Amino acid sequence: MIAIIDSGIANLRSVQKGFERVEADAKVVEDPRTLRDASGIVLPGVGAFADGISKLRDGGFVEPLLRAIEEGKPVLGICLGLHFLFSESEEFGHHTGLNVIKGRVVRFKDAAVGAICESPRLKIPHMGWNRIRIEQQAPIFKGIPDGGFFYFVHSYYVQPEDEHVIAATTEYGLRFTSALWRDNLFACQFHPEKSQALGLQLLKNFASLT
Repeated sequence: MIAIIDSGIANLRSVQKGFERVEADAKVVEDPRTLRDASGIVLPGVGAFADGISKLRDGGFVEPLLRAIEEGKPVLGICLGLHFLFSESEEFGHHTGLNVIKGRVVRFKDAAVGAICESPRLKIPHMGWNRIRIEQQAPIFKGIPDGGFFYFVHSYYVQPEDEHVIAATTEYGLRFTSALWRDNLFACQFHPEKSQALGLQLLKNFASLT
């Protein structure tokens, strides 16, 4: 069973339905003890970083999740779930993340991307379909072409200190990390559950690792 962590700030049913469509057994879990027996873990999330990380901690999910990552269990972070894995976030202040991946979560802004705020075609949040450039052929990209389109909704992006964890990048005024891979840990900025055929292929690939 793939455990989808109930962070309280995501459309968990859409993620679960995505796995159901590729015939994978996935359940939304509210009890952190269930992570111990899960074959894989999905960490989804939308909304504000501070609210999300607080709910993870208050729900008792942090230690079991970190233990599962350390033990080599396949883990997939989605959108805000990707952000949680980082050391810190600048979203509405300064907030500490799980520090699994060294780096920061920063906002699209003038200083970073220049033309984004000046162009009517490049608005914040970055919302809609965009291409990914595959930097590493991670197992979750099996059968997914370089340049494939995925669905994004975000105003913040991650900056990993170690570029070797970058699995895919995307252009939106600048090139940002849109997916990462380190051993058993995978995460994506886009929403595979909203990305039609390619998104379902990614979920199927992750399920096959479990």
